Amino acid sequence: MALSIIHFPHPTLRHRSRPIVRVDARLREMAAEMLDLMYEHDGVGLAANQVDLPIRMFVANPSGKRGEGEEWIVINPVIDRPKGSEAGQEGCLSVPGLFAQVKRPKKVRLQGYDLSGNEIDKELDGFLARVVQHEVDHLDGVMFFDRIGDEAKREIEGGLAEFHTTFESLQDTGSIPANEILAEQLATWEKAYT
Repeated sequence: MALSIIHFPHPTLRHRSRPIVRVDARLREMAAEMLDLMYEHDGVGLAANQVDLPIRMFVANPSGKRGEGEEWIVINPVIDRPKGSEAGQEGCLSVPGLFAQVKRPKKVRLQGYDLSGNEIDKELDGFLARVVQHEVDHLDGVMFFDRIGDEAKREIEGGLAEFHTTFESLQDTGSIPANEILAEQLATWEKAYT
């Protein structure tokens, strides 16, 4: 099954992902496929639930270009020790074309594991810290526009409404399964990896 990026308001985007307890060849393939999708869509990060997988994994490369910068594949990420605060423009591959200023901590500590089971424990700052916070939010079912004020939200509400309309019409035509079937699919993935 080829992975593809799902768009808001797909219910998996609001699903709190569960920790991964098993890494196998298929999971490694999915991580590689996620990196491919991220680059193909000019992104700098992609969380597993953005490709309809309810597991705690994200990929990132702040350069946004294959072969440049540093690629990250992080399993079971946890962020803590927030320091400072700064606003920055954010968008999302699950709501293409919509952007807003989001205030986030300037520095955070990231803990987690790579695909080989090696521990990750790093202090991050600047753009990489923002990318990681955005992706971990996804794994918790939080979208970037949940973190903006009412006035900024009003500026993008028309765009969000269009995503709702498109999603409903795709479900009506059967292009996207009904929510009950989507929930069953998530349960199958959770059983396999969490």
